[in-house]
Amino acid sequence: MTRYAEPGSEGSVISYRSRYDHWIGGSYVPPVRGGYFENPTPVTGRPFTEVARGTAEDVERALDAAHAAAPAWGRTAPAERANVLNRIADRMEANLEALAVAESWENGKPVRETLAADIPLAIDHFRYFAGALRAQEGSLSELDEDTVAYHFHEPLGVVAQIIPWNFPILMATWKLAPALAAGNAVVLKPAEQTPASIHVWLEIVADLLPPGVVNVVNGFGVEAGKPLASSPRVAKIAFTGETTTGRLIMQYASENLKPVTLELGGKSPNIFFDDVSSADDDFLDKALEGFTMFALNQGEVCTCPSRALVQGGHYRDFMDAAVARTEKIVQGHPLDLSTMVGAQASNDQLEKILSYLDIGRKEGAQVLTGGARAELDGDLAGGYYVQPTILEGENRMRVFQEEIFGPVVAVTPFEDFDDAIAIANDTLYGLGAGVWTRNGTTAYRAGRAIQAGRVWTNCYHAYPAHAAFGGYKQSGIGRENHRMMLDHYQQTKNLLVSYSPKKLGLF
Repeated sequence: MTRYAEPGSEGSVISYRSRYDHWIGGSYVPPVRGGYFENPTPVTGRPFTEVARGTAEDVERALDAAHAAAPAWGRTAPAERANVLNRIADRMEANLEALAVAESWENGKPVRETLAADIPLAIDHFRYFAGALRAQEGSLSELDEDTVAYHFHEPLGVVAQIIPWNFPILMATWKLAPALAAGNAVVLKPAEQTPASIHVWLEIVADLLPPGVVNVVNGFGVEAGKPLASSPRVAKIAFTGETTTGRLIMQYASENLKPVTLELGGKSPNIFFDDVSSADDDFLDKALEGFTMFALNQGEVCTCPSRALVQGGHYRDFMDAAVARTEKIVQGHPLDLSTMVGAQASNDQLEKILSYLDIGRKEGAQVLTGGARAELDGDLAGGYYVQPTILEGENRMRVFQEEIFGPVVAVTPFEDFDDAIAIANDTLYGLGAGVWTRNGTTAYRAGRAIQAGRVWTNCYHAYPAHAAFGGYKQSGIGRENHRMMLDHYQQTKNLLVSYSPKKLGLF
């Protein structure tokens, strides 16, 4: 088999429902106001299902269900919560192909990525937090022989989670796995562009969770996201998305003094020092692959290496090879196993990317390859496809400074180490960065000097569950992944206990 059948067609591993309501209290519930919206696939541009259009009334019903379920789930033994997470992982693994095809059809990304990365990573995250929970311990401090301070981890209660459209199932997992492990109940709002694949996941795992522990309210940001983020009934808000929306989420949360985790935008530098090209070997080949990582997931990644900084000594030779490597990228039907780049997630995103290609040209950037909408044939003619594009220019240009969120990389040369770091840090963002060099000292110094929460060194786009992820500057607040996330979804309870029968003698 070279291509998976389209969902719902003969031989397909997955079929979507014709309509998805909200998932509240362990069952599907229609929207209070009766509204629905169409959900098109980016592959062809045609709708394939319709989804409930949530409002504040639906959010309140979901919060009612979450609050009813939270106390019992929070009291469930950590070992049993860990078992539930492991069962979810096992169920997902048994349905790997169905989940992968469902997400590719809804998001437009190549199924080779969802099969090899998105869904396996999500599975591993549930297993990781199951293990992290089993290993978590409180603490005891002996103040004196009669006085002890106990520290217990307690769940926050009901948390709100708002996820983006670029990795629908994986981004949900990044938030759900630690929140559930920590003992919280969740109200989750998926992105309006990609709400359906979350429901495919729910149908696979829902019977493993007590009703009300996970609730999903579909809808648009202002109509459903804002009421959720503004609610005094949530103990925490976790959001992944663009920086401008993150500011609004933080504003809503501040009105009720609620903590936030914000994973926001990026304009990540990918730095290639001269010694990368000192030999024509596997390392150079790996670095060229690292350059083309700007096209992974159609560039719809917050840490997309969308700025490539290449040292002057090997600039022309490296860029010739990088252009050639980029032009070998196979673009086509996302359900074809040979496809490397699929469709952008929505028509709005397609138009945004094309507008930035025009902006780049007007600013004087040179198009080294790509630079236009990809015109595909047949059913794909109505899909949202963009050619992988390399722009050459200067870091002051908007295409270097603003997040495009597409398969576009802006390239500029640099002179020496200090110049590379100055250019790398000349941005509002600080989510990710890449450093490529054969010199360990250079790699270490650059990694420490770059103002970013994650610096990939001689690699890029690896997202293991046990590595902390988050941004500096305008790229967000807090971290995701790693066992530290259990603390982010818990409160510390201190019991200060005196076992002495004697009074202090103050009164």
